[in-house]
Amino acid sequence: MIVSASRRTDIPAFYSEWFMNRVRAGFCLVPNPFNPAQVSRVSLRPDEVEAVVFWSKDPLPMLGHLADLERDGFRFYFQFTLNDYPGELEPNLPPLRARLRTFKLLGDMIGPERVVWRYDPIIISSRTDRAYHISRFRELSRELSRFTRRVMVSMVTFYAKTRRNLGRLVPDGYSFDPSAGEGRGTEGLLRSIAEAAGERGIEVRSCASARDYTGLGIPPGRCIDGELIERLWGVRRAWKKDPGQRETCGCAVSRDIGMTDSCLHGCPYCYATRSHRLARERHGTHDPSSTALLGSPDPPPSGGNGAQGWLFG
Repeated sequence: MIVSASRRTDIPAFYSEWFMNRVRAGFCLVPNPFNPAQVSRVSLRPDEVEAVVFWSKDPLPMLGHLADLERDGFRFYFQFTLNDYPGELEPNLPPLRARLRTFKLLGDMIGPERVVWRYDPIIISSRTDRAYHISRFRELSRELSRFTRRVMVSMVTFYAKTRRNLGRLVPDGYSFDPSAGEGRGTEGLLRSIAEAAGERGIEVRSCASARDYTGLGIPPGRCIDGELIERLWGVRRAWKKDPGQRETCGCAVSRDIGMTDSCLHGCPYCYATRSHRLARERHGTHDPSSTALLGSPDPPPSGGNGAQGWLFG
């Protein structure tokens, strides 16, 4: 089993204490985001977890725990999102220089193959046009080339909540074209990204793209990557595509232990958070000693009807 920590929220940034408490307990509980009455028990025993994939924009609070995870026999790598956006698009992140320091520190601690850079999502707007991205990507790839071996890229998806939240930036002078991620202009942008990364020895992969950009130097990638786990640690499995993800997503099957509407970064393009206000409210209820990230579901009694609605894994 691969544990995803997490597509739904930034566990390293905001919930690292809870995660380590659950590691010590050997399991956590995860309500189904579509049916909260259905709760899964997910093992966090190192002998039952092939690897943990951390997703984060600011994993600094987690770094002090990595030696303990290594000592306990956990295999893990990071998907580290690092863009250089105006503050309106990523309003609650540390300054870029601080995030670059964290990225480099992490790369030094666990090695560049275990720190996958995410230049994601790529948002084309009146203030972040294609030239903006080419310039920023070139500079970031220069900074990060010694600390990563792979970068994942994708164009922003305009979910309903994304349209709504980005729309609130229009009075600040932004305009967004949902079709801007298509066409020859995007091909030119991605080709430039591939060239810049190649100059620095960084391979580029696309994330859940409906189009195949292999001809531009960007083949399809997998964020939850069984082949990477096999290459890093020799773990051999029949890695299957996760049927719970989008059709265009190539990720291997994993168990996500996060919960939506709980990330405090406040990025208006986020698909997992309806509003920053709601995320703050839900974060305010968080108990690091709870069995679940939010709330306190109790394990069912042994036997009887108490096990109804529970899944074990």
